[in-house]
Amino acid sequence: MIAEHDTVEILPLGVDGILVRFSRVLTEEANARALSFRDHVQDADIEGLTEIASSLVSVRIGFDPERTDRACVTKALKTLLEQYQSTAEGPRRLWRIPAAFGTDFAPQLDEAAALAGLTSAQAIDQIEAATLRVIAIGFAPGQPYLGMLPDNWDIPRQTELTKSLPRGALITAVRQLIVWGADAPTGWRHIGQTAFRVYLPETSTPFAFESGDAVRFQAVSDTDFRAIQTDTDTNGGATCEVLR
Repeated sequence: MIAEHDTVEILPLGVDGILVRFSRVLTEEANARALSFRDHVQDADIEGLTEIASSLVSVRIGFDPERTDRACVTKALKTLLEQYQSTAEGPRRLWRIPAAFGTDFAPQLDEAAALAGLTSAQAIDQIEAATLRVIAIGFAPGQPYLGMLPDNWDIPRQTELTKSLPRGALITAVRQLIVWGADAPTGWRHIGQTAFRVYLPETSTPFAFESGDAVRFQAVSDTDFRAIQTDTDTNGGATCEVLR
């Protein structure tokens, strides 16, 4: 059951949506609860739902007004919340993704590391040691927001935009990492490079990640990374382990 001190809000969202919000501040606990509740809603088979989508700390539930109404869906969601276990299950999948952190592939690593109070070598060690979660997908198709890094990585975005970063860039801000989905500008700092494609439109499952997936990065040399870039047999040398 959810503890009495926890605040969960059920809010209207447009004419055909409901938002269940677990916090107004991003925390690992709130994100885990949102992801777990999304799974509960998916498994509940509530009549008339059209969409169940999680974000950082909330779940958006869409419904078809011709098949149900807001009151019925809200009642079903409240029942689920009363039954809901606050301890979220672990991730279903674990990704291991090679990343290059050499000068050619990580132009802002030194800057980001200094803001985090680290040397570049220490920064790479902390990134490799972290098991991150896909806390949300957005901005570009399949693009993941990965969190959370240790507190010292609570560094701000840049004050100006970088005109363009390449697909697969590993970038950071506010205790999160992103694997860049497409060539595009950003205010986040470029600290590494992967050959991983988060969006595979030619496949039956175009988004490589699912919200809640676990992700670990493995540092490789620039030489090994260039070999990975030319390897078409894997998605950037990544592996995916099914955990449950």
